[in-house]
Amino acid sequence: MKRTTLGITTALLSAAALAATGTLGANAAEQNTAGQAGTISTALGLSGGEQLVPRDVVRDADGTHHLRFDRTLNGLKVIGGDLVVTQKAGQLTGVTKATEATLAGLDTSAPATARSGATLVVFALDHAPVLAWETVEHSVKQDQTPSELHTFTDAKTGETLLSYDDIHVAEGTGQSTFSGAVALNTTQSGSTFQLKDPARGNQAVNNLNNGSGTGTLFTDADNKWGNGTYTDKATAGVDAAYGAAKTWDYYKNIHGRSGIKNNGVGALSKVHYGNNYSNAFWSDSCFCMTYGDGAQNRNPLTSIDVAAHEMSHGVTSATAGLVYSGESGGLNEATSDIFGSTTEFHAGNTADAGDYLIGEKINIRGDGKPLRYMDKPSKDGRSLDYWSATAGNVDVHYSSGIANHFFYLLSEGSGQKTINGVAYDSPTVDNQPVTGIGRAKAEKIWYRALTTKFTSSTKYAAARTGTLAAAADLYGASSPEYAAVNRAWAAVNVK
Repeated sequence: MKRTTLGITTALLSAAALAATGTLGANAAEQNTAGQAGTISTALGLSGGEQLVPRDVVRDADGTHHLRFDRTLNGLKVIGGDLVVTQKAGQLTGVTKATEATLAGLDTSAPATARSGATLVVFALDHAPVLAWETVEHSVKQDQTPSELHTFTDAKTGETLLSYDDIHVAEGTGQSTFSGAVALNTTQSGSTFQLKDPARGNQAVNNLNNGSGTGTLFTDADNKWGNGTYTDKATAGVDAAYGAAKTWDYYKNIHGRSGIKNNGVGALSKVHYGNNYSNAFWSDSCFCMTYGDGAQNRNPLTSIDVAAHEMSHGVTSATAGLVYSGESGGLNEATSDIFGSTTEFHAGNTADAGDYLIGEKINIRGDGKPLRYMDKPSKDGRSLDYWSATAGNVDVHYSSGIANHFFYLLSEGSGQKTINGVAYDSPTVDNQPVTGIGRAKAEKIWYRALTTKFTSSTKYAAARTGTLAAAADLYGASSPEYAAVNRAWAAVNVK
């Protein structure tokens, strides 16, 4: 991740500012931002064939705007071409790019032989820019998990440049209801009630009835849902609706974000997917969250942290777009673990109290142990406690341990402690102590870095730079919070 300072003046993107405060809708902001993108392209020295496509805008209280753009070259999407422009008082003050590579002069003429079902793109993700084919293969794996396999192939040489699955899967099995008796917002339609939340973007819950597809919206005659066990299919619907509501509330109340895409639109949740399916997953393509029923179709994966983890993949996609491979994939997974945990704390549910354990309620391995541990990730037998040069070669669910460990240390510090009845003992790579700054500050720093500093190609070293910049923005470069971020990264061997 590269960050530079610019001394260029341009018009303030007033519609984007209004959208960030909720005065204008996202479409109006995008239209205005698109209208100014040419000015920004010129200011950044982009070539004539390059165009910026607005994706997101974050507005600070002091009027600073962080404008996130994707890039095209002669109409072709540039993979790894995204950037974030910082603007204050009509002046461009900085830019963070996924790549500094120059696109000018690249031949984007379509090859003589087209690849069936493929899209021509410019590939510049950790690679010198080349013309490439992107294919997306939709399938269903043996364990019933859908697959959206993206493969990028050099259009000239046929070399495979990158391949990753864009279905973000939580590993797990579950047990029925986790959150006890809860209040739900529903929608009345005639004499029936729908499991659709009008207060949170009409996010709804559908019943797949152990099939696939879209399913049917849950309805009920008396607005009393489920019985707390798998024998009533509405029970999993209650948990899914509650988890979605708590995730919405967390992002809204803590980060000022209105829904996953920050546009006030709620996502669809679907329960009872497949047969004995022991997983849950988020898919951008349907803007939906899907839960299996687990072993014997009796153990749905509908705990709060699983719901927030999966839907946070959608937030990452709408902001930094961290590619789900290598170190950026580990940061993508860690972001979901981090916000899965912080959402659970924010929910304040006594039946599922907040902790730094991931999937502790769903008993994924049948031994009562969590899926992942943030204080010492290696306790699961596979996750990384510390960064090394081989971290990018590890499965993203396990390389995520580095950032999970960082976040725990930043929040709570090292050593032994008990929080909400859970005992933790977090080590450091250098055996030196870390003093935490509290979860409330740590989560703000990570969210700001995600939404204003990280790009699709961000790796651990760049994540350190981005979170330090976020801490400086929020608390000052000479603050104890800034120093704590620096120390916590050093404690997990990212320097």
